[in-house]
Amino acid sequence: MKHGKKYLEAAKQVDRGTAYEPAEAIALVKKTAVAKFDETVEVHIRTGCDGRHAEQQVRGAVVLPNGTGKTVRVLVFAKGDKVNEAEAAGADYVGGDELVPRIQHEGWLDFDVVVATPDMMGIVGRLGKILGPKGLMPNPKAGTVTMDVTKAINDIKAGKIEYRLDKSNIIHVPIGKASFEETKLQENFDALMEAIVKARPSALKGQYLRNITLTSTMGPGVKVNVAKF
Repeated sequence: MKHGKKYLEAAKQVDRGTAYEPAEAIALVKKTAVAKFDETVEVHIRTGCDGRHAEQQVRGAVVLPNGTGKTVRVLVFAKGDKVNEAEAAGADYVGGDELVPRIQHEGWLDFDVVVATPDMMGIVGRLGKILGPKGLMPNPKAGTVTMDVTKAINDIKAGKIEYRLDKSNIIHVPIGKASFEETKLQENFDALMEAIVKARPSALKGQYLRNITLTSTMGPGVKVNVAKF
């Protein structure tokens, strides 16, 4: 992949052979985020898990203390009183059966998170092939299948993010924007790492966290020292 001049200049500031302490890595990521837009700061964690085994799956959610800097659009599948509750809590879209053809046939995906009450999962299940690959399928572990839709929506709007292993056993998560103060990014990073360390599968033998890289959307990767985790 060919990189532009700005990227190459930014990359010179990062020593690829060094694993930085988190505070140094965050400062470097901010310094090397030189795109014309407010870049997202991401954490990429390579694990020693084998996600093909259910007992080595890592999945959950954490509320970042300073949010992600992104406006999150929430779709709620609900019926009865829960429709009014979801609307009052600030859901962007609320519905049931009638949303299925919109998503299936019209390709409507103008939302970032899907919440469902347990009694709606039969309907949502029909959308598994579309929502699943996009990471949008509601899941009890992530707190998105729940009767407490108010709490679910409030948490998501406050900066709740989901983490899970991808096919290569890597976790990719946003922790804020390059415009955030370093202390705010550090607090978000600490909250994420605390949750991921706690989520270590008991069935895993050997090293859990292989390496951690911090990066901005268009910037170079900065390695983080994993020893402390």
